[in-house]
Amino acid sequence: MSLYDSVEQLPLTIEEYDLEGRSLEVSSGFTRKTTTIRLVGDDEEGLGEDVTYEAGEHDAQLARGPVLPLVGDWTLGSFSRHLSTVPLFEREPDRREYLDYRRWAFESAALDLALRQAGRSLAATVGRALRPLTFVVSMRLGSPPALDRVRGWMELYPGLRFKLDATSDWTDDFVASLRALGCVDSIDFKGHYTGTVVDQAPDPALYRRVIEGLPGIWLEDPAIDDGTRPILEEVSSQITWDAVIHSVDDIEGQPWKPKMVNIKPSRFGSLHELFAGYDHCEANGIGAYGGGQWELGPGRGQIQYLASIFHPDTPNDVAPSGYNTAGTEPGLPSSPLEPAVSETGFRWSG
Repeated sequence: MSLYDSVEQLPLTIEEYDLEGRSLEVSSGFTRKTTTIRLVGDDEEGLGEDVTYEAGEHDAQLARGPVLPLVGDWTLGSFSRHLSTVPLFEREPDRREYLDYRRWAFESAALDLALRQAGRSLAATVGRALRPLTFVVSMRLGSPPALDRVRGWMELYPGLRFKLDATSDWTDDFVASLRALGCVDSIDFKGHYTGTVVDQAPDPALYRRVIEGLPGIWLEDPAIDDGTRPILEEVSSQITWDAVIHSVDDIEGQPWKPKMVNIKPSRFGSLHELFAGYDHCEANGIGAYGGGQWELGPGRGQIQYLASIFHPDTPNDVAPSGYNTAGTEPGLPSSPLEPAVSETGFRWSG
């Protein structure tokens, strides 16, 4: 039986829904907006979070209000199929992935509500145990790059691990200093982003510098061209993928069969696609780790929940949101994070 089979027939009653906007000035120098989706039925509520990055799309959704035809009696599967016919945006968004992000918000809220109405937890329903969750802290190191924040976090939380965005201004000396700290699990080359503030062009010298200076780490999302391919082929077993992974076909379609992939639930859009991804990785011996999208509400806990039951021991980029601050914050939970979930539903209560 597939993972999706275990939830597809869950009954789901929706009587109404509403929207709540969230906003935060975040460390990357922009205002992050998200929208919490709240589905209500049978005296229960289910929550999800729309992590679309365009702030105006959240403003437009809130101005439009809860106008989608979602009220009714469904199964989780029939509701998902219905969602595929509903115009989640007033117009086609500028970036295709935003359709998946918003779809995931409604699908995760529906999963939470259906489980609560059934009096069941996600972990029990899919037959998985909750386990302590290993996480890394993800960040960029500025331009010119500096290690002050990394050292500051390590002073507060000895043993903390990191996933860092590499940029072309990293020097040999900088990489050597980073290696001396011994705290890096993965490097993100951001090679598959276009039109964003984090775009990083293919850079053979940077790739070689990181590969030789930080041996054995995971190498996420390198860009492949004639200059970088020969370098990357030598370490293909260390290469992981993130921005290009939206489905099983994407996992299978990479130039080298991955040993590890970044599974961000919001990139998959639907529960069916997400659970198919987990099934595929398990069946083919492919490791997975979770990734975040600057969630401000319930979405952060939900990706922690999924990581705790499907891949708790990998370098999950799902740190508690306090680690996203511009400085360093004392008193945060350390890794591994003990599971803290609601007795029913799809909700991390910690």
